[in-house]
Amino acid sequence: MIRTGIIGGSGYTGGELIRLLIHHPECKIGFVYSTTRAGSPVYKAHPDLLGQTDLVFADQVDPDVDVVFLCLGHGNSGRFLKDFEFNPSTRIIDLSNEFRLEERVSLGKRTFVYGLPELQKERIAAAENIANPGCFATAIQLALLPLAKQGLLTDKVHIHALTGSTGAGAGLSETSHFSWRNNNVSWYKPFTHQHLGEIYQHLNQLQNASTDLQFLPLRGNFARGIFATAYTSFGGNLEDAQKHYREYYRDAPFTQITEEPPNLKQVVNTNAAHIHLHLHEGVLLITSVIDNLLKGASGQAVQNMNLMFGLPETTGLHLKAIGF
Repeated sequence: MIRTGIIGGSGYTGGELIRLLIHHPECKIGFVYSTTRAGSPVYKAHPDLLGQTDLVFADQVDPDVDVVFLCLGHGNSGRFLKDFEFNPSTRIIDLSNEFRLEERVSLGKRTFVYGLPELQKERIAAAENIANPGCFATAIQLALLPLAKQGLLTDKVHIHALTGSTGAGAGLSETSHFSWRNNNVSWYKPFTHQHLGEIYQHLNQLQNASTDLQFLPLRGNFARGIFATAYTSFGGNLEDAQKHYREYYRDAPFTQITEEPPNLKQVVNTNAAHIHLHLHEGVLLITSVIDNLLKGASGQAVQNMNLMFGLPETTGLHLKAIGF
């Protein structure tokens, strides 16, 4: 059994990891560390786990577990790893943005590999430490990677992506509480979102040329999921585009090309990504839908763990969507 530890288990991504790992056939949770809830049963923070686990939030860290998931606020992972020294054989999967960019992939003797399986599955399988991608970055890269692979991102790409309130984390904020979010939509960080760096890094790397992304993130009045659309010039026909996408994702069990326009409910509560293509007068519209907490965070982290330990990447991730 793979012995796992979770650092920061009281938030949304930590809760999703607990839900996945307590049912994972090859894992056993060794500890769930929390500075704010130490000594409290895990179900007090995640009530749906009542009766499913007797785990209690720990105030101590076991440095000898096989793998540790860091579910900390952005900027806190590096500080934590400096304060707590794990066994060199312990693998780290960091869900923050701290080690995603090439200029900062190392901390001490640890070097992190970017954990998007649809981009570099073999490197992940050989890695000791993983930088889990961002939720927007996952949805947008899955929309564009096949075009980048063919060197076809030669014009501006316009992106709109609508995310649920859980994307802002469990902490209270002015734009996440019910009275503000309900029956409301707004944009934020236009053209400057922090996930652009990792998106540019890998698209440019794949097609060996620069791309021009115009990304507008939006807050949706729902709890979870990302509905992303991207459109750009395309010189071929729809069959050409579908061929590129099906070929690129032929060995990607969670990323599927759908001929019907997708909706969020078909992916929420799963690790799936559904991609749809539409061509109109030389403009290709790509729609990418994921669950921001699963394929965009904790589910993808477990997928990466599976690859690192030589398991089928779908292990423990056969989940049912909330769609009817």
